Amino acid sequence: MSKLTAALYRPVRGLVRLVYPKMKVVGAEKLPEGASVIVGNHSQLHGPIACELYFPGRHATWCAGEMMALREVPDYAYRDFWSGKPRLQRPFFRLASYLIAPLAVIIFNNADCIGVYRDNRVISTFRRTAECLKEGRRVIIFPEKAEKGEGFLYAFQEGFVDCARSYCRQTGKGISFVPLYVCPQFHTLYLGDPVPFDPKAPIAGERERICREMSRGILALARALPEHRVVPYLNLPKKDYPSSREGVGT
Repeated sequence: MSKLTAALYRPVRGLVRLVYPKMKVVGAEKLPEGASVIVGNHSQLHGPIACELYFPGRHATWCAGEMMALREVPDYAYRDFWSGKPRLQRPFFRLASYLIAPLAVIIFNNADCIGVYRDNRVISTFRRTAECLKEGRRVIIFPEKAEKGEGFLYAFQEGFVDCARSYCRQTGKGISFVPLYVCPQFHTLYLGDPVPFDPKAPIAGERERICREMSRGILALARALPEHRVVPYLNLPKKDYPSSREGVGT
């Protein structure tokens, strides 16, 4: 990344920290020492921003690789964040997708981010993730995709679980996944109980198990709080935000 964008990152980060509400962290004592994988609800842009600014300890966050390339930001940002907006508002958000592109490149290329790709470059994603974990850093992942899941969550892309297998193979050490509930309404990041990865089990079964346990852990953290509106993965109108109790008793 150029020296210019690196020089601009610090004031930009300071500005974001100034305008973005401060987030508390509850449950940090549950975090394993050293390397672990944190799995959270995306909460639109709140998850990545809040974790970059306020998550404790040394960490790196998975980020869509498209958000790190100037030419790719507009199409990805519009499709992923704003394509569900009311029709009359969409031209404004299409314009916004171009306006945020330079800012996104500055932030995501200079923050502690790991680019995530869905082509041959995915090898670099897992290589960089393994490096961070071996350094004893926590890796934060928001794996939701545009497909309805359990409760207020969207379904998880299961491939992220493979980073644990790579780490265990390379180090001979165990590692755990930790559920994270991002709650903008209460200005808090809530952490749940770690779930150890089993490197001896078939990976297909571990992908399913870890995703299930993380999903249930996030929902349990949310449902233990007073009922509230959840900021969902998709950028829906606020009137359509789900309740933290969605799916209970059904």
